[in-house]
Amino acid sequence: QVQLVESGGGLVQPGGSMSLSCAASGYIDGFNGMDWYRQAPGKEREMVAIATNGGWIDYDDSVKGRFTISREIARNTVYLQMNNLKPEDTAVYFCRYYALDGSVDYWGQGTQVTVSS
Repeated sequence: QVQLVESGGGLVQPGGSMSLSCAASGYIDGFNGMDWYRQAPGKEREMVAIATNGGWIDYDDSVKGRFTISREIARNTVYLQMNNLKPEDTAVYFCRYYALDGSVDYWGQGTQVTVSS
């Protein structure tokens, strides 16, 4: 079992910045990924950023140049630094931990990010 605890989130004005973090505990082993997804009201959940412990990082085109994902491998923690936030970034943001071989897949409880003036 893996537990994911997210922190951060809240209300920010357009153009502002916010940081999210997600700490994983439990059985962490092997090649894995810790990603960020988001789901806006009435929309499907979508990938925001991917970070594997092998060093692969990728972003959705909508956040490239504005968001930065990083991992602290020793602490099993992933961060998402969000800059120049836009109203369309408003969503519930979820942390995901999974094994690259597909054997396990866990999600955090989600944290609300609202971008509004």
